[in-house]
Amino acid sequence: MAEPESTVINTDVKQKDPSEALVIAVTTRAIFNLEEEHQLYLEKGKEEYVKHQQANQDKPLPPGTAFAFIQAAQYVNKKILESNPAEKGLFDILVLSNNSPESGMRIINSAKHYGLEISKFCFVSDEDSTQYLKSHRVKLFLSADRTDVCNALQRGVSAALVFQQEVQAPSTPLRVAFDGDAVLFSDETDQVFQKHGLEGAMQYERAMEAVPIGEGPIKAFAMHLGNMRKKFSQEESPIRTYLVTARSGRDMGIRAIKTLREWGLAIDEAFFMDGAPKGPILAQIQPHIFFDDGLHNIQGAQGVGVPSAWVPLCC
Repeated sequence: MAEPESTVINTDVKQKDPSEALVIAVTTRAIFNLEEEHQLYLEKGKEEYVKHQQANQDKPLPPGTAFAFIQAAQYVNKKILESNPAEKGLFDILVLSNNSPESGMRIINSAKHYGLEISKFCFVSDEDSTQYLKSHRVKLFLSADRTDVCNALQRGVSAALVFQQEVQAPSTPLRVAFDGDAVLFSDETDQVFQKHGLEGAMQYERAMEAVPIGEGPIKAFAMHLGNMRKKFSQEESPIRTYLVTARSGRDMGIRAIKTLREWGLAIDEAFFMDGAPKGPILAQIQPHIFFDDGLHNIQGAQGVGVPSAWVPLCC
C-alpha cells in the first residue's frame, strides 16, 4: 500500500520542543467555521471545494468553536515566557487537516489574519489523518468529525468532538472545565449505576473510597495542563481548571477528591451537582472549553454559549 500523501508546513518563529511542550492538534473545522464550505464539499465534491477555497484564499474564515481556547493557550505561553524566557513547557498548536495543500492556503492566511501562533499545518490527503498524532506527540486532539475522535481515542490520545456553535468565552485566563466520570475518570461507577441504580453506585463508591478511580480518556491532557499550571502560584496563574460533575458531594465526592489528590492533579474549583443541570454553573464559569461525555450536558453548555467538547464513550 502506498504511503498517504502528507504535507507539513512549519510557520513557527520560535521552534518549540514537542518532547516538553503540551501539543494540541485541532482540525480546520474545529478552529474555524467551515460549515458552508463543508456543505459545498458534501454536495458538489472535492474539486468544487478546492476551487472555492482557492478563490477565497485571502478571505479570513470566521472563528470556530475551539478558536477562543487556542487564543487563550497563546496567552498562557506569553505569561510563561514573561516569567522565564527559556521555558520550553509551552502550548504547541498544530492544525491537522484533510485539505489538500492547494486548498490549505486559506487556512494558513486565516491563522495569520488572527495572529494565531500555530507551529505546524499538516495537510493530509488521507481518510485517517489521526495516524500522525503520536509522531507529533499530541496530548489533545479536537475535531468536528466523530470518526477522527474515535480513531484518536483508540490510539490512546486524549480527544473530543466539537460542534460548531456561537461562543462567548472570556479572553483570559485560560479556563478549562472537566466532567468527572468517563472524562477525567474511568466509567467504572457509571457502569455500576447502569446495572444497580443510584443506591448501588453509592454503595460501590463507599466500598472503594480508598481506591483511586481509574483513568479516563482526558486524564492525560488534564495532567499535562496541571503540570503547566504548577509553574505559577494560584493567585498568578493564567490557567484555571474546574471539575463539574453530576456526582453528589456527600455520597460520591470523597473518592473523586482523593483520586485527584493521588494523581497530584490540583483543580481550582469543584462542583458536585448531584444530577442538576450544569448549564447555569458553566455560564458563571465561562470556560474556554468544557469536556463531557453526556450529550445532554453538552447541549446545556451550548445553550449558554460555552464552547463544548464531547468525549464519546462508545466509538
